[in-house]
Amino acid sequence: MDVPLRHPADWPGFAAQLPALLAGASAGWTHDVGAQAALFGDDAVPPPSRAPWHPPEGWDALGRLVAMHADDDRYARLLAFARRLQQQPGLWDDRLDADRRHLQSLARQVSREIHKTHAFVRFREVADDSAPGGCRHVAWFEPAHHVLRAAAPFFVKRFAQHAWAILTPRGCLHWDGQRLSGAGPARREDAPPADAGEALWLTYYRSIFNPARLKLSMMKKEMPVRYWAQMPETQLISELVRDAPRREGRMRGV
Repeated sequence: MDVPLRHPADWPGFAAQLPALLAGASAGWTHDVGAQAALFGDDAVPPPSRAPWHPPEGWDALGRLVAMHADDDRYARLLAFARRLQQQPGLWDDRLDADRRHLQSLARQVSREIHKTHAFVRFREVADDSAPGGCRHVAWFEPAHHVLRAAAPFFVKRFAQHAWAILTPRGCLHWDGQRLSGAGPARREDAPPADAGEALWLTYYRSIFNPARLKLSMMKKEMPVRYWAQMPETQLISELVRDAPRREGRMRGV
């Protein structure tokens, strides 16, 4: 039986088929979720269980996050742990179980990536006669995981009156002011170049930079270097860090 995943992070699609999979239904499949051709092979798989599947409270929230992870084995891990839960219902309460701890680690990584997506997406304005107001705001972003759909409500709420698009190598989202739609992966060249608004933003960023509060290690922790190429203000960081001692001395009258 094929598992009907509509997209790589289709947790509802997987969850709907999970009872059948636990009962022994065929699950050899691949559907644009990475190198998973043998994802549910028969090696070391326990025999089907006749026990009913009653997912514990919290299973859906955990699975929904894990399904967004880029780990090619994420669905295999979820299925393996579900099989163990079916045989040992009390296992869910074991906070030290290695399989559960690994799934929780994947979920935390996805949650952080959603937060970073909210924080680090930068839009550029482009002319578009088909969009309200004659312009569209377009961003290029490279998420580490399949989080774009989960991050979308934040942008819909914040920029509800503007047409925008977020382009990523994992897929794209487009908002026309009323409807959100998805599209396939994009390339960096598909994103617009820098605009006048970006120059204004860089001027503002330079003006609010406080050299006395510079903590480079903390900045890199909160704004990891892998995001820098997608954020226009980061092109100023080397200059601002280099100039920080002089600016701080001037502030202190030294």
